Amino acid sequence: MWRPDRNDKKPLYQQIADYLEQRISLGELPPGSHLPSERKLAEQLGVNRSTIVQAYENLRASGMIESLTGSGTRVCGHLWGMDPAPNWSRYVEGGSFLPNFPFMRRIREAVQSGEPFINFANGELAPELSPNEEIASIMRNQPFHEPLGYGDPQGYVPLRSAITGFLQELRGIQATDDSILVTSGSQQSLYLITQCLLNPGDAIAIENPSYCYSLPMFQSAGIRLFGLTVNEDGVDPEEIRALYKQHRIRMVFLNPNFQNPTGMVMSAQRREEVLSCCEQLGIPIVEDDPFSLTSYDDAAPPPIKAMDRNGSVLYIGSLSKVAASGLRIGWMAAPHTVIQRLSDARQQMDFGLSLFPQWIAAHLLESASLAPHLERLRDSLRLRRDIMAEALHRKLGSEVSFHLPQGGLNLWCKINRKIKDYHLLNNGIKHGVLFIPGSVFGTEPGFVRLSYARSSIDEIVTGIDKFAAALRETMSN
Repeated sequence: MWRPDRNDKKPLYQQIADYLEQRISLGELPPGSHLPSERKLAEQLGVNRSTIVQAYENLRASGMIESLTGSGTRVCGHLWGMDPAPNWSRYVEGGSFLPNFPFMRRIREAVQSGEPFINFANGELAPELSPNEEIASIMRNQPFHEPLGYGDPQGYVPLRSAITGFLQELRGIQATDDSILVTSGSQQSLYLITQCLLNPGDAIAIENPSYCYSLPMFQSAGIRLFGLTVNEDGVDPEEIRALYKQHRIRMVFLNPNFQNPTGMVMSAQRREEVLSCCEQLGIPIVEDDPFSLTSYDDAAPPPIKAMDRNGSVLYIGSLSKVAASGLRIGWMAAPHTVIQRLSDARQQMDFGLSLFPQWIAAHLLESASLAPHLERLRDSLRLRRDIMAEALHRKLGSEVSFHLPQGGLNLWCKINRKIKDYHLLNNGIKHGVLFIPGSVFGTEPGFVRLSYARSSIDEIVTGIDKFAAALRETMSN
């Protein structure tokens, strides 16, 4: 975020006025745009309110902005000497693709403010948990001779072959190169499914709570969402039958291993029952499996896709939660007709993923260093989980409760007092800690998801101290 330069000889108020004038002239702040209040902008830029008052006064004197009682400060509707700009406010409020939900936008604004936060909202791996040395070794020792034109929209063939072997060896999934689509991550896989395999008005069943609730892409596509209760065994197939009977659901979206956000694992018997139920109803399962390889103790149960003999399961995975989200490598294993349809859409979108990260991923998946990396990752995540759990017990005791996950990156925490999510998030931001309120995932207020993979061990302890202070302040109001 831009800030004035205190070493510049030009006064701070003039720097701010010049910056805002430039943004107005470039159309970034079109006529009618509302500006932040003096107090809020002063906080964002780290200056005194009087500095903002003077900057705004300069802009008002030059006819760039106006202040109206009850309406705040905004860019003047008609700027002399300037051609009229498009009404971008009207454009951005339109369109069929919805913006992120308010809680997620609030968290993003906090991150982008430049203020130091301990971030338990971020579901990425910390830089030290990624296979940086392994990737550097690949780049040093493997010659790169691939053409750098548009590639196959289905994905780099050697990577598809590597994914096929990887899925068979580590997840028990039988697949061929033709049944694999390389994507830029699990979210793109979900987007392609909603855009290409479903129609506006279609109904789908998702777990409740579920990460899917946090993605406006479903509502943008006109998809109706119906929840399936998550318990210690997973979802109940009888709920699926009831939703099919009542709403004619077209798909079931599941995350059976270390479910996001609860961390629960669907039992083996329940997987068989759910697969059998969906086969009988003739509806596909979309199985999102980002966390299986993070299982801390025993291996995670085989995915539902490993039991699929009729092509009923669309299986989604990625390297984001076990290697590096920045590689932007994900995949889908599905019947070839589905892969062809989605590949065609993918070509219309971007002509396929960049070849270079696909080349790196292919070598990484076939590297002898992958297994040791995964072992170190599991050990590090288990340690972070234990430190967070111990800190919560020590700081909050019976005020919170949680199930200790055996894999994944998140701890799902229930607050044993009635609170308002919005107040808790705002107090968290005030105390310097970020997390995701449970209502983002479809639950009632009183839950939070705390991700422990991004922060350092020292930050986890400090972050829980800050979270405890924010929670107690919220409960006291």
